[in-house]
Amino acid sequence: MNFLAHAHLSGDNDHILFGNFIADAVKGNGLLKYDGNIQAGIRLHRKIDSYTDSHTIFRHSLSRIRQDFGKYSGIVVDIYYDHFLAYNWKNYSDIKLTSFAAHVYKVLQQNYEILPGRTKWMLPFLVTQNWLVGYASFDDLRLVFYGMDRRTEFRSGMSKAVEVLEKHYNKLKVDFESYYPQLEDYSKEELERILQKDV
Repeated sequence: MNFLAHAHLSGDNDHILFGNFIADAVKGNGLLKYDGNIQAGIRLHRKIDSYTDSHTIFRHSLSRIRQDFGKYSGIVVDIYYDHFLAYNWKNYSDIKLTSFAAHVYKVLQQNYEILPGRTKWMLPFLVTQNWLVGYASFDDLRLVFYGMDRRTEFRSGMSKAVEVLEKHYNKLKVDFESYYPQLEDYSKEELERILQKDV
């Protein structure tokens, strides 16, 4: 799962949202320097990633594009799934996507001082280019994938990721629509368990 899905799966607690959002930039026991609910968000993120990586449907999505992206396939599918979530947002939330994205940006900006360095570097691009809303658009996706391809010195092949998405669009959409409700249920239950342990 990528940024939009992780934010969406955080419930209505801003500290959990913050932790879930920054988790990729927090390694190992680095989470211990954060307060309880932020830690819970980081732990939730890690659980979501483990669940996703081992799930049959997600792995089936990987198999559709592995010949194109090899070891980068997981990153690409994560972003594809964020595209389907953004494009069909009204099916998953009563809040407008633009409003939800603005709230996420606000939470990150209000806690700027405790952002990991990697997230601080990324935040201006995230906000000014409005990534969370842009995932719904092929044009914006092209920019995201091109930037990621450039950071791998064009070894990943991600510049062609939208073309590959178009080729497999309907099958990948079915994968996402089958998988995401299961992930929503898992995330809700797992967050409850995490919070109970922290009490």
